Amino acid sequence: MSNKTIQDIENRIASLLKRSDLSVTESRRKILHLFLEQPGALAHGDIERKAGEKFDRVTVYRTLQAFVDKGIIHTIPTADNSIRYALCKDDCSAGHHHDHHIHFVCTNCNNTYCLDDVVTPEIKLPKGYQAEHVEVVVEGVCKNCKG
Repeated sequence: MSNKTIQDIENRIASLLKRSDLSVTESRRKILHLFLEQPGALAHGDIERKAGEKFDRVTVYRTLQAFVDKGIIHTIPTADNSIRYALCKDDCSAGHHHDHHIHFVCTNCNNTYCLDDVVTPEIKLPKGYQAEHVEVVVEGVCKNCKG
């Protein structure tokens, strides 16, 4: 990675944290760096392994929760009832996630991808019901595994 690219990532990290009224800590910086260089979603365990330093589970959990609360990342449910996390788009904010896209889970490599170009379909609910959040997860083989 070139120095310019590294500096661009560091500037984006500082901007995301400042916009969200979060101080720049080493754990937040490292974890955000992982999200910015990863094309797919990350699980809590992925972050612990890839962070390079030993952040305790509580630090990782609290950092992820702060990022979700501030609209920096969003959660993606999985078939095994675990959670993966992915970066939000710029229009998300604290308490207001606007990630209306489909999530794709590859059954071959187990990576989870946000398919930003595929919008979650409108769901018509019966009278008296009001949706607050809709998630669509598609399972199959990703383009990298299909080859």
